[in-house]
Amino acid sequence: MTAMDGIEKAALRDYLGKSWLTHDGMWFYNTALMAGIETANRLNKAAIKSMAPLEMQRTRKLIGGLSAAPDFDEYLAFFRNALELVLPASVGARFALGSPSRNLLRWEWAKGECFAFTGIRTAGFIDGYECGVIYRIGCWLEALGVSFRITPEIGKCMMHEKGFCAGEIELLL
Repeated sequence: MTAMDGIEKAALRDYLGKSWLTHDGMWFYNTALMAGIETANRLNKAAIKSMAPLEMQRTRKLIGGLSAAPDFDEYLAFFRNALELVLPASVGARFALGSPSRNLLRWEWAKGECFAFTGIRTAGFIDGYECGVIYRIGCWLEALGVSFRITPEIGKCMMHEKGFCAGEIELLL
């Protein structure tokens, strides 16, 4: 019997997701310490952008691809499933992705509950942090060849600047 034989799927997913988030957070923290927050933001976005095509390719292979001409409902289901894969359950429970109308995705983090916001604030870099979380979703869309518009435009951490983090992604299908 191996260690994997005795682990439930949900526990393994949570463990791997938290490990990835910890690595990502420690990478960002140490980069900001050594090179400054501006460089950490720039490198973080470059890493996300270069990772997104590989991540979408692997996600499609793992959970099933999209049809040749996906409609909005298919994209919505795909993104919900992709987020379920990458976010530990404890983090995903604080994030909502829904569709108030056709071709519109609405995202919202529970007040003060975005993992990036809490981690970067604790690390002391929140004043200069640029959101990588919603940027990543945009990079996923780019990797899938989907035209879109994010409102509000993503820049500095909304949770820090406005006290909330919510917005819309319009798929231009």
